[in-house]
Amino acid sequence: MGKIDHDAVLRARVLLLGSGRLDLHEEVHAYRVLAEVSPQAYLPKLVDALVSMSYRSRDPEVNLTPASEAVEAARRIEAGAPSRAERLCRALNVYRATLFALGRRPEGYAACEEMAEAGQSGQLANVLAEEGRFQEAAELNEKAARNGIPEHSFWNMVEWAANLEGAGLHDAASAVFCELLDQTRREAAEQSTALAILTWELVHLSRMRDAAGRRADAAATRREALAALEELATTGEPKNWSCILGWWVTLFALSGRADEPAASAESPMPPFGTDLRWSRDTRDAFLGAVPALETKAAGLREAGRLPELVDVQRRISIRAALREGDHPYRFGERFKPHFDEGVALARRLPDDPARLARALTDRSMFLVAARTFEPAFADFAEAVALVDAR
Repeated sequence: MGKIDHDAVLRARVLLLGSGRLDLHEEVHAYRVLAEVSPQAYLPKLVDALVSMSYRSRDPEVNLTPASEAVEAARRIEAGAPSRAERLCRALNVYRATLFALGRRPEGYAACEEMAEAGQSGQLANVLAEEGRFQEAAELNEKAARNGIPEHSFWNMVEWAANLEGAGLHDAASAVFCELLDQTRREAAEQSTALAILTWELVHLSRMRDAAGRRADAAATRREALAALEELATTGEPKNWSCILGWWVTLFALSGRADEPAASAESPMPPFGTDLRWSRDTRDAFLGAVPALETKAAGLREAGRLPELVDVQRRISIRAALREGDHPYRFGERFKPHFDEGVALARRLPDDPARLARALTDRSMFLVAARTFEPAFADFAEAVALVDAR
């Protein structure tokens, strides 16, 4: 510790004891001074204030300095102090986000590694998945999921299964997803979760089983999904639920991963299967590809190359869902044209029932999200008939 400026310490104490509301910059300055003489009392407060300051601007360059200082202050908190690890992870998280927003991935990756060492491995798993290191990500997912909690969350289990599938471990991925599905079945029977969520999960599992070549299992899962949809079409949801659009968005986006370029360290892709906790640079690049995809779609349309056009339009629809698919305002009106066009284009491919079945399934699951259950059942019934006839 250097020479203490006792006058500065006194002014800082008086400032904090004053009756007026402090500006955040004044508060940070006061905590910075007092942390030198009473680190146990004031370092945690300094970290909290600096983290708050790191969210004040939309410019990551502006946020970088307080975020970096927050990390350094958190590291100085005495080992074993209450909430040290939690504060360090919060500081590292905002620092990580700022670094990725600036395109400084190696430094952001190092921050994720430090978070994992402090007990929070979720961001490191995401970054590994962004770079195509799915098996490493899945190992972290397993440690997080097997943490003694008797029930697993949708978000943890879908991410884990997605990374296993990305690593080519299809049987392990299905086993993990089936754990989630078994829990959802029980909750749906007890009316403690939405039938819509059960339907989305069943349809996704059928896609996973098709991808793994397990056709009979996939067909059985589709029939179970069709039964759930028939119940929705006949009686509706037994209870009203708050917004559950995030479940639909996550599984819809995950279903399109195979149509995107392979992820790598040089060309990262979103960590499909997560609840959008993506690195800023990866998210911006993925969503920012829409104009280029629209230009490509226009060229394919003009050339009459319908199969490729159907695929590109689906990639555009997934990005639209990721951008604002969890916003309920005018949800059906905003998204229905995407799915109607997908079905209309696929119907022009009489020799390609697989693309039509996929388009009908996509629209059916969207209609479930829009709570329009009878048309959803009709679309999915047609899709199942097409697939079963192959």
